[in-house]
Amino acid sequence: MSETVQADSYIALHYRVANGEDVELVSTFGGGPATLQLGTGELAPMLERCLVGMAPGQRHVFLLEPAQAFGPHNPRLMQRIARSALPGGAVPELHALIEFSSPSGDKYTGFVRELDDEAALVDFNHPLAGKAIRFEVEILGIM
Repeated sequence: MSETVQADSYIALHYRVANGEDVELVSTFGGGPATLQLGTGELAPMLERCLVGMAPGQRHVFLLEPAQAFGPHNPRLMQRIARSALPGGAVPELHALIEFSSPSGDKYTGFVRELDDEAALVDFNHPLAGKAIRFEVEILGIM
C-alpha cells in the first residue's frame, strides 16, 4: 500500500470547494468525511490531480485559475432553443436547470440564462466554467 495518494487510490478525505469570491459551494468539513475512488469520475479530474502525492494527515489549499479548473466559458455551448423543442414538454424557468438526452441516451444538463415567449437561451457550460476555484482538502486515510 502506498504512503501517498495515487491516481487510482481509494481515500477518505474532507474537502471544500469555493468559487473565486470564496463562496463555499460544497464542504464535508464539519460533517462526515467523503470516501472516493480516484479515476472513476466521482471527483472532477483536475481536482483528483491535486490530491496525487498527498499523504494522510496532510491538508492543503489549491487555488485554481479557470484554465486549471473547469476551463473558460465557451460561448459555443450556449444555444437558443425554441420552447416547443424543449424535452418532455418542460416548462422552462429562468435560472433553472433542464435535463436533455442525446440520441444515444446520454444525459446532459443546461442552465436557462434567458427566456422569452418563443425560446430559451440554454448554457451547457459547466456552472464553474470561467471561474477561479479554491479547493481545500485534508487527506484522512488511504484504504
